[in-house]
Amino acid sequence: MQPVHWQLPVNLSEQEEHIVRRIRRAKLFVFLRYHRHELLDEAFQRELASLYRASKRGQPPIAPAQLALATIVQAYTGVSDDEVIEAMLMDRRWQLVLGCLDTDQAPFSKGTLVAFRKRLIESHMDRRLIERTIELASQNQGFGSRALRAALDSSPLWGAGRVEDTYNLVGHALKKVLRLVADQQERELVEVGQEAGAGVVCGTSLKAALDRDWDQPGQREEALSLVLNVLQAVESWVQTLQQDEAELAEPSLEIARQMKEQDVQVDEAGKASLIKGVAKDRRISVEDGQMRHGRKSRSVRVDGYKRHVLHDLDTDLIRAVGITPANVPEASVTEAISADLARQEAFLKELHIDRAYLSSHLVRERSSDLEVYCKAWPVRNSKRFHKQAFILDWERQIIQCPAKREMPFVPGGVVHFPKEACAECPLKAQCTTSSKGRSVSIHPDEALLIELRERKQTSPGRIKLRERVAVEHTLAHIGRWQGRRARYRGARKNLFDLRRCAVVHNLHVLARSQQLSAELQDAA
Repeated sequence: MQPVHWQLPVNLSEQEEHIVRRIRRAKLFVFLRYHRHELLDEAFQRELASLYRASKRGQPPIAPAQLALATIVQAYTGVSDDEVIEAMLMDRRWQLVLGCLDTDQAPFSKGTLVAFRKRLIESHMDRRLIERTIELASQNQGFGSRALRAALDSSPLWGAGRVEDTYNLVGHALKKVLRLVADQQERELVEVGQEAGAGVVCGTSLKAALDRDWDQPGQREEALSLVLNVLQAVESWVQTLQQDEAELAEPSLEIARQMKEQDVQVDEAGKASLIKGVAKDRRISVEDGQMRHGRKSRSVRVDGYKRHVLHDLDTDLIRAVGITPANVPEASVTEAISADLARQEAFLKELHIDRAYLSSHLVRERSSDLEVYCKAWPVRNSKRFHKQAFILDWERQIIQCPAKREMPFVPGGVVHFPKEACAECPLKAQCTTSSKGRSVSIHPDEALLIELRERKQTSPGRIKLRERVAVEHTLAHIGRWQGRRARYRGARKNLFDLRRCAVVHNLHVLARSQQLSAELQDAA
């Protein structure tokens, strides 16, 4: 059956007014009680109802608007699914928002909440939650439609999966194979492990079972060979299982093979050793296959993901968010960000970014109406003429050296001045020591880099650059609600979590705006 429409009382009852007066902190509960009927209006409730198929049998599903509201409050309070059910029974603030005061039974079960979350993710309806906050803001005169001035930045999000070395990764994957088969056959793990010739991976610690002096290279290689022999034994054993059991074990067995392929090399004599360095796109966790090693900066390593936030500089609202594995360049997220903005029919007028996004399509394929604000790459200090001493004529695509010699250039190419001319040039000692003459690399977006450097030299330009600080504050707020470590495994679920945290942020912005308007009216 189709879900019922959640009838949301607008006016507060006497009991609700008493609760509202008692709430001193966590004021978002109060704001949601006053404005939940606007956020979850009839049109949006129909959208949420479309997540469910019409059926003439069974009980009507729980009102999805109530589940959506619980999902938002869960992100606000940072509680688990079990704690959501507990809070609906014991926390008056939750009962106030969800319309279940003095209930002795939770309005829905944990399974219902998990199933609703799955529907939201599969249909990308979690993106609509952000759009609803923006639509709600647009109804306010102070948040009208206009060209968008936005700042884009990222922060690290450590993954929820356990990061392990090669030995433990292979052992963990093999233990998972044995566990799945043991549960299927209703047998003990140790018994199945002995049958497969893999008893060494069945304990609580593979390293303890191997019992090696890990400071000795020879013993490390012996341990690696033993682990690979266990892998081979499990592969042979899986082939003897029934088809349904083998199919159940194959995904975890494939993870073990992947770990071997990315981390292990075998020489001509058949001796195995670990590959020096880190393989490209190396998997670092058995349970979360999308986590990656990455860096936010030279000093900050990330094992997991990066979260990206597009912050509206004029309203402080978050317009779009994105999640990428930690090893992926920041610029790769902008395609998804652009798709979200297109749904909102938002037009970018200004984009404030750091240098990691300069190679993004938002910059490379920008229209003439978009202004980009970013700190330019610093010019390398040198005793000789640097690139800024050369004049670029963009209309004629001619570069002129300090000695007034001109050469044609192509963006993205390298200009080589004739070695004969450089050898006779009176400024050679100030320009180059190369016998082949001076060369100058032209960036594909050199014109933008010149503009950014010139802007940084002026006080108004530096003021504009400082506007990007606002997105860093927003990222700090998001980090407060989402946390430093991911709640879920996998990029898509963590994108869902980031989106609902963005909803919480936007609701706080709307609440502050409403409070400010009320104070101004009182003052008048």
